[in-house]
Amino acid sequence: MSFVGPLGLSVRDRTLEADTQAGLTAVEEGLLEATKSDVPFITEAAQHLVRAGGKRFRPLLVLLAAQFGDPHAPGVVPSAVVVELTHLATLYHDDVMDEAEVRRGVSSANARWGNSVAVLTGDFLFARASHILADLGPEAVRIQAEAFERLVTGQILETAGPRDGRDPVEHYLDVLAGKTGSLIAVSGRFGAMMSGADESIISILTQYGERLGMAFQLADDVLDIASDSHESGKTPGTDLREGVATLPVLYAREQAEATGSAEDRGLCALLAGDLTDDARHAEVLRRLRAHPALERARRVTVRYAAEARSMLAPLPEGPAKAALEGLCDAVVHRAG
Repeated sequence: MSFVGPLGLSVRDRTLEADTQAGLTAVEEGLLEATKSDVPFITEAAQHLVRAGGKRFRPLLVLLAAQFGDPHAPGVVPSAVVVELTHLATLYHDDVMDEAEVRRGVSSANARWGNSVAVLTGDFLFARASHILADLGPEAVRIQAEAFERLVTGQILETAGPRDGRDPVEHYLDVLAGKTGSLIAVSGRFGAMMSGADESIISILTQYGERLGMAFQLADDVLDIASDSHESGKTPGTDLREGVATLPVLYAREQAEATGSAEDRGLCALLAGDLTDDARHAEVLRRLRAHPALERARRVTVRYAAEARSMLAPLPEGPAKAALEGLCDAVVHRAG
């Protein structure tokens, strides 16, 4: 038997499959419960992205990490709900900042109800996550607060851009560590911690989550350019159209500075132009797909996934460890 979860992960163990399936079902129920309000409109807005689906990557990581202690401990599922609620809340806010019109294949909340409702709905989800956290104890509250601070700092760094003299690639990787790595690290940490795993295992799964989160986001960067049908529900080149300089774009600019070739300079000129124009956008996508910068970004993705996998070495062999290794492989496969 196998359970196919986010990114096409297969779990080939009956007990782990059953635990994971049951856990994800409980998380889904918890998400719907946590997004209910006495005001029907708030319920509709708060459940908009929950019902649109998603990979549930962070809850899955919580559940797999919990296998190194008691996977049925009472705090495991609520902590998985917390990380997904937090993630969903950031999506509402991100879509406002990016003026996105589509999320997970449906209209974004801001496109449907306007920016104010989208921002306030995100705040509502943060509040509900905090309510659940309060029952998980002060340590959980502190961990989540620190991760949220890192997440917001990453978002601010992205908005502000690199300071003068700072390497844009280093700056971008710092942004990703905050925006994506922090919450995925907490997913590994919460799963191990809530299950009562040893401190050494909690530390390993936290560091694993951080690196896996980086690989996960970098794979998205590669997919945004390389894929014809984007897995996240966004159309290819969405980041380009929105003016987000992801790793392949940064590497293309870096190469243009290093080589000064007419072709590279031409690509950079196109990148600096209006990419809401369909013809220009298509031309930039075509050029980036054939550019060495894309393969270079893919190699960095593979490196982070390999680092995540190497972090798992001290863990006891078994289906849970194999599944976590499988997540690393799935991220690499996703990046091509």
